[in-house]
Amino acid sequence: MFSCLREISVLSILILISITIPVFSQDSLNVPIPLYMDNVWQKALENSKKIELSYFEESIGREEIKEEQYERLPEIQLRGHIEHATNLAVYTNGLLNKPEQHEVIHTLYRLGTDFYLNLYDGNKLNLSIDKRKLLYEIAMEQRKYTVSDIKLQASVYYLNLKRNLIFKDLMIKDIENQEKQLAEIRQLLINGVVLKSDALRVELKLSNQKLLLVQIENNIAIANQKLNILIGLADTVAVLPEETINPEILPLKTYDAYLEEAMSKSFVYHISEKKEEISHIQLQYTKAATRPKIGLYGDFWLANPQIFLFPYSPSNYTLGVVGIKASLPVSELYINKPKNKLARLNLKKEELEHHDTEDKIRQDVYEALLRFRESLVRINVAKANIDQAAENARIVKNNFFNQAALITDLLDADIQALQTQFEYASSRMDAQIQYYKLQNILGNL
Repeated sequence: MFSCLREISVLSILILISITIPVFSQDSLNVPIPLYMDNVWQKALENSKKIELSYFEESIGREEIKEEQYERLPEIQLRGHIEHATNLAVYTNGLLNKPEQHEVIHTLYRLGTDFYLNLYDGNKLNLSIDKRKLLYEIAMEQRKYTVSDIKLQASVYYLNLKRNLIFKDLMIKDIENQEKQLAEIRQLLINGVVLKSDALRVELKLSNQKLLLVQIENNIAIANQKLNILIGLADTVAVLPEETINPEILPLKTYDAYLEEAMSKSFVYHISEKKEEISHIQLQYTKAATRPKIGLYGDFWLANPQIFLFPYSPSNYTLGVVGIKASLPVSELYINKPKNKLARLNLKKEELEHHDTEDKIRQDVYEALLRFRESLVRINVAKANIDQAAENARIVKNNFFNQAALITDLLDADIQALQTQFEYASSRMDAQIQYYKLQNILGNL
């Protein structure tokens, strides 16, 4: 970012032209809306289509559980038919001769109902219900995970916007100081104390600073739009981040404490754990196919004529039958073997994936913790560098105006002083982002 300030190039010819080109900057937006992090999270969650979709997934899972539970109820059906029968023709003398006609009951009807209540089917129904419950729990964990990801994304956009706004304030202040310094150097040029090339170098640096300010304003506009899309605001609505960022006071635990917390709260870990449980259930469900099936059934009907028992009668009659039905799927004893083997392989696969997920969480927690600690150290270093660079810039400036230092030394000192301020502001935002990433991995965000 600062290398362009150290060299004179043909780019300086285009700088003054580029500054006059209209750009989409923060100043062209509406009156800024002050927002804190909690406000941004709330708006992002309310506007997110992913979260809305996850609620639908939960609702579907809840209804699927009810659907399986309703399978416990008996199957009941009503049925009936009505028929018309012709006379009974009996060919006593062969088909080529006229038959004898025997009168029969011409109208036949039957109305009835039957039911079947499953008493035992190898425990398949209970296993199906358990599987649906686990899928519903996975949908709930997935929704929480989506919420955490949306909040993390909103935090990154919010802090990047705040970072660039700080850069803008620092750059505006630095440009004001450079303009004052340029006026002093021009006066020295008139007095013949400095060379014209010295004044040109300072002018070039000031032009580059103004170009950098344009770039920062564009970065603000881009970061502002990304955040607005996420929280449901129009593209041109300006947001003013009001959250106080102080990562140094954030609570910090040991790696073992964070790892224990991740294993109890991590959304990814719980999802993987429940997928493994589903594979266990699927294996049991496959084994249940070879077990006997037992059910209670019943039949009741109203019919005419009575031809169920001899002698027949042309009268209405009712009849009810209740019994127990049992069956054993013998063919499943050999047909089910490849299914059972496949279920075992899927179970081993899910167990391995769950262990891999556990290792990944350990790695992510360890890395996120180290990065957060590293960012805290970077804040302290950047803070110390600000005072050192400012003092160095003051000394070099005095030496330059006392003709004891070169203009390049003065420009380098000014650049270094500004850069340390940029690094300090950036390190604070980065530390806060690292903290949110750690909380996302732990399942706390």
